[in-house]
Amino acid sequence: MNATSGFETAPETGTDPGRVVLLTTSHRVAPGLLSWPAWQTLHAADRVLCADGTHPQLPYLREAGISVDETAPTAEELIDACAGGRTVVVVTTGEGDPALTDGLARLAGSGRVRMPDLELLPASYDLPGARLLDLVQVMDRIRLECPWSSRQTHKGLAKYGIEEAYELVEAIEEGDRDELREELGDVLLQVVFHARIAEEGSDGEGDEEDDSTPFSIDDVAAGIVTKLIHRHPHVFGDETATTPEEVKEHWLRTKAVEKQRESVTDGIPLGQPALALTAKLASRVHTASLDVPLPQGEGIGYELLELAVRAEAEGVDPEAALRVAARAYRDAVRVREGVAGS
Repeated sequence: MNATSGFETAPETGTDPGRVVLLTTSHRVAPGLLSWPAWQTLHAADRVLCADGTHPQLPYLREAGISVDETAPTAEELIDACAGGRTVVVVTTGEGDPALTDGLARLAGSGRVRMPDLELLPASYDLPGARLLDLVQVMDRIRLECPWSSRQTHKGLAKYGIEEAYELVEAIEEGDRDELREELGDVLLQVVFHARIAEEGSDGEGDEEDDSTPFSIDDVAAGIVTKLIHRHPHVFGDETATTPEEVKEHWLRTKAVEKQRESVTDGIPLGQPALALTAKLASRVHTASLDVPLPQGEGIGYELLELAVRAEAEGVDPEAALRVAARAYRDAVRVREGVAGS
């Protein structure tokens, strides 16, 4: 029977109005992986209905010996089908069959119909991080079909990564949680976008890179998972750490083994803001217990260098400290201008 055919209702053999079970599933979980209560309910049901003949669960239900009628009953027909104490399971579509649920709610609210027991039974649940799968799927489609996104390259996107990182920092400093959530999403988009380009094994311009071996977002995630586990032996191994300082020692020790660097300055990106760069250099020197005199020279650059190193020694992030001062300066300007909301 298909969704456009008539719906056969059960003869009313008693006064028990029966039971309707709305079975929901997640498309982010492999079809057929249903909870045990769901399988029990499906096997015990008098009828199982599904309006979508292409529903991904149907082949697995039928393989398990469950007969499924492909039909879309109205709310009235569904209530009639339950008459006499029968249990009818409706395998809902991805949209949740709103016409049916709205109809049931309308009849229940009328007070004129004796309603069957209504039960919502989640047969599969989204695991934490499941929406990341949606993001990957959306990115795949955008990369293929969007005239702008399909032409982007790693180099072309680089500036957006920097901008989004700065906007994330601003949201953190402003203490705006809604803005923070949005900016985290924008930063995450950059990661997924670059991984999608890399999956093609090119730089995005049709030219193969020096190492054109493609990699995907799964490879990116696998890499960071491996790194985190390796650098947290006090969590995943036999090491112990009870203070943040001990954790940092573990991190630096395992990182040194991984990188095999010749200098403490290796791996420090020189393109970052100057104050942050200076603080990072000073932090590496301090951690390595090196005694390195500051270079002497004329000009404000060397004065700023000395200030940044002093800030790091005092446990102050010079970049963040200057941003706080700059914001105060901005507010003072707006006050002098008489700008509303100063």
